[in-house]
Amino acid sequence: MTKIVIAFYTAVILVSCTGKTGESSVSASEQVKLEQYLVEGRTLYLQHCGACHQADGKGLARLYPPLSQSDYLEGNVEKVVCNIRNGLNGPITVNGIEYNQAMPANYNLTPLEIAEITTYVYNSWGRSDGLISVLEVEKYLKNCSKD
Repeated sequence: MTKIVIAFYTAVILVSCTGKTGESSVSASEQVKLEQYLVEGRTLYLQHCGACHQADGKGLARLYPPLSQSDYLEGNVEKVVCNIRNGLNGPITVNGIEYNQAMPANYNLTPLEIAEITTYVYNSWGRSDGLISVLEVEKYLKNCSKD
């Protein structure tokens, strides 16, 4: 817990001390919220996703697909949110390679935790897609099919 608090305050200091003004349409409070999501999201990702997708997001051989440099993430935030909640069975193609290992459901994760994980994934390994809010996640979860 102490490491998380230190990481959070370090992120806040770095954001507030950049001296950059007018370069971003993101407010300081939104940037702090993004940093909070990233810190918590990383912890949750490593706990719930890292064993299969690996800490570096590169997946595990041909068993589990990569998230780093993944074409599957493009335009699929809603599907990714649903996959985190409900799991995934059957084949999936990522970067032209077919994977067919079941992904377990995570029914115990709250919408906030899913938002944090999704924000982390969409802002790691060269990506910077910004905050995926709890409100977005709640909307996506309502539309998820539970097959």
